[in-house]
Amino acid sequence: MAKVEKSQQLKEKISILPDTPGCYLYYDAAGTVIYVGKAKNLKRRVSSYFNRTHDSVRTNLLVRAIADMKYIVVPTEGDALNLENSLIKEYKPRYNVLLKDDKSYPWIVVTKEHYPRVFLTRTRIKDGSKYFGPYTNTGIAKAVLNLIRELYPVRTCRHAITPDFINKGKGRLCLEYHLKNCLGCCTGQISPEKYADMIDHVKQILRGETQELLDYLKLEMERLSEELRFEEAQVLKEKYQLVERYQSKSVIVSQTLDDIDVFGIDDDNTDVYVNYMHVRRGAIVRSITLQYKRRLEESIEQILSYAIVEAKEKFNLEYDEIIVPVLPDMEMPGVSFIIPQRGDKLKLLQVSTHNARQNKVDSLKMMEKHNPEQRVERTLERMKSDFRLSELPRHIECFDNSNIQGTNPVASCVVFKNAKPSKRDYRHFNIKTVEGPDDFASMKEVLTRRYTRLMEEGEGLPQLIVVDGGKGQLSAAVEALDDMGLRGTIAVVGIAKRLEEIYFPGDSIPLYIDKNSESLRIVQHLRDEAHRFGITHHRNRRSKGQIISELDEIKGIGDKTQTALLQHFKSVKRLKEASIDRIAEITGPARASIIYSALHPDEQPQ
Repeated sequence: MAKVEKSQQLKEKISILPDTPGCYLYYDAAGTVIYVGKAKNLKRRVSSYFNRTHDSVRTNLLVRAIADMKYIVVPTEGDALNLENSLIKEYKPRYNVLLKDDKSYPWIVVTKEHYPRVFLTRTRIKDGSKYFGPYTNTGIAKAVLNLIRELYPVRTCRHAITPDFINKGKGRLCLEYHLKNCLGCCTGQISPEKYADMIDHVKQILRGETQELLDYLKLEMERLSEELRFEEAQVLKEKYQLVERYQSKSVIVSQTLDDIDVFGIDDDNTDVYVNYMHVRRGAIVRSITLQYKRRLEESIEQILSYAIVEAKEKFNLEYDEIIVPVLPDMEMPGVSFIIPQRGDKLKLLQVSTHNARQNKVDSLKMMEKHNPEQRVERTLERMKSDFRLSELPRHIECFDNSNIQGTNPVASCVVFKNAKPSKRDYRHFNIKTVEGPDDFASMKEVLTRRYTRLMEEGEGLPQLIVVDGGKGQLSAAVEALDDMGLRGTIAVVGIAKRLEEIYFPGDSIPLYIDKNSESLRIVQHLRDEAHRFGITHHRNRRSKGQIISELDEIKGIGDKTQTALLQHFKSVKRLKEASIDRIAEITGPARASIIYSALHPDEQPQ
């Protein structure tokens, strides 16, 4: 029974996985990591393990052994590759075979020497040298290194060139010097200071500050093109495009960070999610998200303090340096708290925060899976608060006017019930009493017609009306409600397109709702639906007007008759050329006489 329950929990976890890059960790019943994998799309990749029988016996054994699963989301597929490398080396899972030999991805190193060298390596030594990478694609690393060597004649020999080496005349100019691929460091042909300037440019490029290189390549391309050396220009163009795609740094692995702890936070007012990551030797080796429910009015700083203490006890940690989004509400002797503003530390904090946010989303999805109405209630509660309503807006209606150059003015009304479109309740309105393009008068007419009819038919009224437009359209809507005696019965707001401002009646200062708020998303969805629905109707009216405008003017001839005539005669022109008898075959003699007389006012029917 416990095994079935465990299997069900695992299925539910997989069903809410995000469609983002990341790494997944499989655990056995004892809680041991047995497999680490990377994915461009976590949901698709993890699901593929469980929805079929595999050809590989080893894979089938792995699937049978999986009791639990956790994951870490990262920005890119390349970062997932680096993270997988780190996690495999940390946990040494029994089912992983590719990276357990401690093979590393290549780095480009700038050595700490009198005349530094620049080359590719898979081994990092703490000797003061600078390491850039790692590179998940060795071809790109080699291409970048070739570009650097073409731009800067950095030495490639392995001589330990020191001042003493030069002074004693031990060096000898080689072929690389005569080919202008080297500046003759071994004999002191270039000073260490000038060489160091060149190395600074190399480091700048390897740090990803490639604008100087791009500018250089662009100038060279233009020069070669002007000299009609198009093949050489094409080679430089390809290098230019390669450098544009090149990323020299990884968010997940950094040579500048060692043994550091990171806490990222996200919250939804009632629950706070704190993600903890540990970075060892510049790589993330642990990630866990802790969830706290606010019982009183605890601040983010207080909850962060709880999380730091809980992680310390849970993993038996000794903190040294902690990256945080805010300073915790406590002090820890010997521990420094850092709120990063830029660089690798900020990127790691962003990854941790993203994982906290993803955990929040997953938690809400899981709750909604067991209680589908919970999300609706939460959304409606949020809207009630944001729009200052006295009751939950279970029934919302949104209005939008549509006219182009003043022709065929129409309006649309879309209806949302329980925060979802109720398309069978959508309505179109052809403006009847307003001459010309007057949005304010049109809005007043449409609201008056809509709610007068609802009251006459005894239908329920909405709790909230959303008007697509600013203060002018909102004022027209309020006037209509006043005239019908509904002011105060139905709440009404206006949404302005430019800055997504929300206007309230009698308030000249708009409300700016958080761009990530569910309330704003619902209102934007309403507005977009009303606009789409109105434009579709307006387009149909214009098309119809262009095709059968003359038939529209004939009194007593409806849509069905017009459609039947056009289907038979194909156009109004051919209809005019037809005899009354031919028309009568379609419409009958009485209607045929009316149609023929209207289309031939100067003739008498034969």
